[in-house]
Amino acid sequence: MLDYETLKQQFDESSDESPSCSSPPQDSDALHFETDPQPKAQGLTGTRLRSYAFAVLTRKEYSKADLIEKLALYAMDRDEVVKLVDELARENYQSDQRVAEMMLASQKRKGKGPNRIKLALKSKKIDSSLIQDELKETDWNEQAYQLKVKKFGLKVEKEPKLKAKQIRFLMYRGFEMDAIMKAISRKEDEI
Repeated sequence: MLDYETLKQQFDESSDESPSCSSPPQDSDALHFETDPQPKAQGLTGTRLRSYAFAVLTRKEYSKADLIEKLALYAMDRDEVVKLVDELARENYQSDQRVAEMMLASQKRKGKGPNRIKLALKSKKIDSSLIQDELKETDWNEQAYQLKVKKFGLKVEKEPKLKAKQIRFLMYRGFEMDAIMKAISRKEDEI
């Protein structure tokens, strides 16, 4: 067992000695810690970075730019992250095409038009040309009409204020003006 009283007296006595003593400090006289002026960077490299990338990709699809940013937070070297993400894209573990298709389907389910979908893709740094064919194949007139019916009903409004309200709503949702005008003027029996 340690005798704390003896240790306390021993260190109190050594502090009473004059500091003008020219002898170098002994190990018992003082504890000396070297402080590293540059702290070592903590981060993932090599196989640990690769494992983390796979773990991230198993939970969610990421665009190339988003994956680089996510991995760069935990990696030591950004260049290594870029090389790893390029390799994952070549091996089809990461695909901007899949991310774009998933976003298109999700945004369409939420009642968003082509302009809002393109904006969402741009915010994820995904080229909208990846889903250009799917955007062209979609019947945006029908999408706008279904959204108008869901929100405002089947009635075709004649009053300018109510018409303007429907136009603003559909514009906010990202539909083109021609699809909006067809949707708000379409009668129930028209196809």
